[in-house]
Amino acid sequence: MIFLKTEDEIKLLRQSNLLVGKTLAEVAKFIKPGVTTKDLDKIAEEFIRDNGAIPTFKGFPNQYGDSFPASICTSVNDQVVHGIPSEKVVLKDGDIVSIDCGTYLNGFCGDSAYTFCVGEVEPEVLQLLKVTKEALYKGIQQAVVGKRLGDIGYAIQQHCETHSYGVVREFVGHGIGKDMHEDPQVPNYGRRGYGTAIKKGLCIAIEPMITLGDRHIVMENDGWTVRTKDRKCAAHYEHTIAVDEQGANILSSFQYIEEVLGNKAI
Repeated sequence: MIFLKTEDEIKLLRQSNLLVGKTLAEVAKFIKPGVTTKDLDKIAEEFIRDNGAIPTFKGFPNQYGDSFPASICTSVNDQVVHGIPSEKVVLKDGDIVSIDCGTYLNGFCGDSAYTFCVGEVEPEVLQLLKVTKEALYKGIQQAVVGKRLGDIGYAIQQHCETHSYGVVREFVGHGIGKDMHEDPQVPNYGRRGYGTAIKKGLCIAIEPMITLGDRHIVMENDGWTVRTKDRKCAAHYEHTIAVDEQGANILSSFQYIEEVLGNKAI
């Protein structure tokens, strides 16, 4: 069932989502060679709790009934999503790390993701990040009353496949509100004019997961980490949006992140 949100509910959603953006910005200050992904997780959890919120990812169950052990997902290089922060994963020059973060504040969830560069990254990987981020905004542009979810997926898919990138099918965006994952599912592929109708009050997380090689993925033995089958890099960007009469209203924010990154922002 799809729960359309009121203006008051959307205001609360915005608060939670802005906190996600601020958390990712705080983490961004510490991303450099030699830092472990566990270090980043500790920074994120402390920041979230200091701001009166709860990290929604921590304890979240997977299909096997296992609980996610951290507050953020840290997916490095060929890891697409749901990478587990670890003291054993030390970031090095040339890596990329996609960080997905969720918060629960005032009864509503926030969810956003951003892919960061560690030191100097290869030009072909930088281009993957640039195109994936562009695809996110092209999808958001389609989130208007009267269109359908297939229009969002089509815009993302076309932009990425034009650059010969793979579009992950098995993991998709989602509705969001009092629960982190609500109906409807929001694929990053699709056909124009097909799928669920977009209505005022629809709140969804749009999150392209795009690969440098083909789109095929595998699940690691930890039951969480998803990586590319061909071991080529993947990028992940995500915004939470609400639909109103003017179109898509972005509730999360990359502004805080990019203030930290400065001229290194993609």
